[in-house]
Order: sequence, then structure tokens, then C-alpha cells
Amino acid sequence: MMDASQFKSDQYVRFCPGCGDHAICAALQKAMAQIGVPTYDTVVISGIGCSSRMPHYLNTYGFNTIHGRGGAVATGVKTSHPELTVWQMTGDGDCLAIGGNHFIHEIRRNVDLNICLFNNRIYGLTKGQYSPTSPKGFVSKSSPFGTVERPFVPAELVFGARGTFFARTLDVDMPTTVDCMVQAHRHKGASVIECLVNCVIFNNGTHSWIADRETRADRSIVLRHGEKMLFGKDNGKGLALDCSQGLIPRLIVVPADDPRVLTHDAHEQDSTLHRMLALMGQQQYMEMGNTPSDTDLPIALGVIRDVEAETYDQAVNAQINEVRSHSKAQTFDQLTATLEQWEM
Repeated sequence: MMDASQFKSDQYVRFCPGCGDHAICAALQKAMAQIGVPTYDTVVISGIGCSSRMPHYLNTYGFNTIHGRGGAVATGVKTSHPELTVWQMTGDGDCLAIGGNHFIHEIRRNVDLNICLFNNRIYGLTKGQYSPTSPKGFVSKSSPFGTVERPFVPAELVFGARGTFFARTLDVDMPTTVDCMVQAHRHKGASVIECLVNCVIFNNGTHSWIADRETRADRSIVLRHGEKMLFGKDNGKGLALDCSQGLIPRLIVVPADDPRVLTHDAHEQDSTLHRMLALMGQQQYMEMGNTPSDTDLPIALGVIRDVEAETYDQAVNAQINEVRSHSKAQTFDQLTATLEQWEM
């Protein structure tokens, strides 16, 4: 049995005091210990940003790449060395702005990567500019009169790219975070964990409406495969589908003893319900001034979707092996030593 301390590097952790990234780092170290893959078979890739400092704090192989390009490097590492466990650390600015194309294509290709997307709705490292997930009207150093843009919803991007694994967690919920990371590793394919983290310096309290202890039970639901969708104090409320308002079904809150309460099936191939669950509560993130009410649907945490599909790295290596089986040249040097030429 491995211990979390084995995955701690000797580097001083330079996240700001109170930053939610501290909790995600500690959770990842615990998850790696539970997973049990040796440090020398684990690689952590990142781009640029506060979250992208993670490779420095983990006693594994790592690469702090350039802004937005962590996904491209992680894809190359996993495809060339499929035996390795590869984690990608990224943020809402790093992977949803300059790295947006890399992000959607690593999901579309279903590369076997574990992607932790730190969402604090701000550019923290560059001192407080609005990001692709900042709500409309958000006042920052780069939007002094409020941004006029509508924000991205990370879950929508993942589902739009036909993602096979999506989970969401809070920095203050260590058990759920560790569980999501362990399940992400078990999943074969692109696993995306949206980590809702607080930036105590430039966007303090951005997730407080669900992170506060007093309101968390009523405003969030932790989904677990095979279990009833219950939430609230003493699990007194549940989620059900209502089809009485026309052709489009909608999720509603019902008492916990209502026979209509749904059971979560994370392995259902049809993504319709998974998408509905992932988008619950997102109205609070769309525009400044939106405040939650007791009638709102809770935001979904835990593993929302986890389905099987062929992975990019498996397919590429299978193709290479198939071509090699019919070729005299088994290496690049052997190929260039032949009389064959390529016309440019």
C-alpha cells in the first residue's frame, strides 16, 4: 500500500495561503497513493497558470509546458508511451481560451488522459483578468465596466465533444475529489474532472453559494453510480424527471420518498440525462447578480458520466503494429535505409 507522502516532492508549495489549489494538490497525492501506480510510471503535464504549477509539487515525472499546450504534449506522451499513467493539470484560462482547440480534440479523440480542470473563473497568475468562465458583467482588471461576454460552461464543451467521462468536485470536499480522481484513472479514455476552486486573492467566494457548509447540502448533490439521487439535509430531497410540460422532459425536485426519484447510471451510453445533470445550477455562473433560491436545482458533483469507447492511443498503436506486421522495415532507421523515396 502506497502513502500520499511518496507523491510529495521536495519543492515548497507556492500557492497563495487559502487557495483552493492546495486542497486539489493534497487530494491528487492521496488519490495517486490509492491508485498504486509507481511514481516512475506516472507523468503530470501542465500548461501555464496557478494550477499548472502542480508538476513541481508531485514526486513523479512532469513537464510544465507553454500556455494552452498541455493537452498536445500529454497526448504525445500517452500515445508514444501507452504504459504510462498521464495526468493533465490545467485551468479555465489555460485550456478554455488559448488551449481550447487542444482541449476539445483530446476529448473528441478520447485519449486516455486524466484531466483536472481547475475552475476559479479568473486569471489568477497574471493578477486578475476575466477568464472564459467569468460571468457576464464580471468586473476585473481587463473588464473595468464588466465583461459583455457569455461564459463557457465546461460541461457543455465536454459533452459537445462527445466526452466519455465527466466529473465535478469542490476544493473543500476532499473525499469526493479523491474518489473522482480514482475513478478517472480507472476509466479508459479522456477523463475530465472540473475542480471548482476558490481564488482567495482575485475572486474570493466565487463558489461560496455551494461551498459554504450552511448551504452545501441543499445546493449540491453528489452523484454515485447505482444510488438514488438524493440531497439536502438528511437526504430529504430527490431528483425526478417531469414530462408534463410538453415534449421536453425536465428535472424537478421531489421529496425523498417519491417513487419517481431517479437512480444514477453513470454508464448509460445515451448522454441526454447526463448532460441535464451536468448543467444543473449553471444559471448561477452565467451572469453577475444571479442568486440561488430554494427552488433551484442543485449543482451536480461526483462522477456524472463514465462510459466505454475506443481510445486514441490504443487505436494508433494497434494501427502501427498492424502496419509493422506486413512491413520489412520495423524501425525508422530501417525505413530510411530502403530505396523508397518520398516526393515533396
